[in-house]
Amino acid sequence: MCSVCVRALMILLGTPLSGQAETVVATRTLPAQTIVSAGDLSLETGDVPGVVSEIGDAVGLETRVTIYPGRPLRRDDLGPPTIITRNQTVTLAYQQGGLRIQTEGRALDRAGIGDTIRVMNIASKSTVMATIAADGTAFVAKQ
Repeated sequence: MCSVCVRALMILLGTPLSGQAETVVATRTLPAQTIVSAGDLSLETGDVPGVVSEIGDAVGLETRVTIYPGRPLRRDDLGPPTIITRNQTVTLAYQQGGLRIQTEGRALDRAGIGDTIRVMNIASKSTVMATIAADGTAFVAKQ
């Protein structure tokens, strides 16, 4: 088969040509706060900066905004699954060396592991920035 025929056949079948990048797109509407699964996604040919290029990179993450069918998934639209909800009581901790100070706090934002959010110290009513650990503890950022 001639090279032009092969190229035309690949385009008709939707098979990406070598050297072309792929972009991950939604196959259905994904509302904000949805955990993404492989069935929610497909690959399309195209190179768009700042978007996810492999399905495995998006599976298991949570949508931060609503993503509509056929739209590319931007990296900023996804994040780790939420483990802390707004107004949830959390352990607020400061740790440096062998010193650890703990109190109760109230989360002022939703957050996943590694996210930095505002947390209000319940005792003093002051607001601090804290990073969420895997166990849900909010560690005060060092100033």
